[in-house]
Amino acid sequence: MADAPLTDEERAELERLRAEKAAREQAARNAAQKAELESLRAEQAEAEQMARDAERRERAREYMEPDEDLKMPLGQKLVLLVLAIIVAVFVMSFVGGGLISG
Repeated sequence: MADAPLTDEERAELERLRAEKAAREQAARNAAQKAELESLRAEQAEAEQMARDAERRERAREYMEPDEDLKMPLGQKLVLLVLAIIVAVFVMSFVGGGLISG
């Protein structure tokens, strides 16, 4: 009976089973691709987060390390200059006043 040709019903059943098997295999491939896509997206998001963190750490390090030149806004430099002049005038008047009356 193994050598007997398939009947029309058996052929139809074979084709149906093959189609179902192909559909299951395609669904499994689609699920694997979707899982790979999600994994790659997660890796990319993690890499981007790590890059942002590294950039923030670098900026923070630059802010915390002393620098060669004085990096201050112009207004802050002007305020310090005015305060230095006021202190110098006060010291000169105090020292000068003491010398004149003494």
